[in-house]
Amino acid sequence: MNDEISRFGAVRLADLPEDLRERIGAIAEKSGFVPNVFLALGHRPDELRAFCDYHDALMERDSGLTKAERELVVVATSAANHCTYCVVAHGAILRVRAKDPQLADLVAANPCGAELDERRRAIVDLALSLTQDSALFGEHDLAAAREAGLSEDEIWDVGAITAFFAMSNRLAHLMALRPNDEFFLMGRVPRQR
Repeated sequence: MNDEISRFGAVRLADLPEDLRERIGAIAEKSGFVPNVFLALGHRPDELRAFCDYHDALMERDSGLTKAERELVVVATSAANHCTYCVVAHGAILRVRAKDPQLADLVAANPCGAELDERRRAIVDLALSLTQDSALFGEHDLAAAREAGLSEDEIWDVGAITAFFAMSNRLAHLMALRPNDEFFLMGRVPRQR
C-alpha cells in the first residue's frame, strides 16, 4: 500500500497550532495513534478546527442516538459513497462501540441487505435515503423512521450526520486519504497497551 497519507501531503502533529496539537494529541493518547484525517487536514488549520468542532457536536452528544448508532450512520453513508477511509475508520469505531465485530462489515458490504433489528434498519434506511438521492428524500422517509420509533431529535441526528459525512467522504476522495493500519484491527483483536 502507498505510504502517502494524502495526495495533498500531511503535517506532523508537532506542526499543528497548539490548540489543535492538544486536541489531536488527546485523541492519539486515547487511541494509541493519530488518525490520518487530522494530519491530512492539518495543512489548513482553520478548516481542521471547524471539521473537528462540527464532528464533535454531532458525534459526541449524550442525547438522541447512541454513540454506536451514530457510527452506524457513518458506516452506511460512507459505504454508499464508496469512501474507504471513513468505512475503515468508522467501521473500527462501530465495532468497538457496538461491541460487535461483524456489524460494521455487514453494513459496509451491503447496507440494504444487512440483517438489522427494526431500529437499526430504520436508521440505516434513513441515512441511505438521504445519501443515495437526496432530491427524492421526503415525508415518506420520515414517516418510516417515525413508525420505527425514532424521535424527531434522532431523525435530525441521522440527517445531520449523513450530511456531514457526505462532505467528509468527498474530502477523503479528493485527498485519496489512506486509512491508518491500526483501524483494521480495532474491535477485532484485544488492544495492546
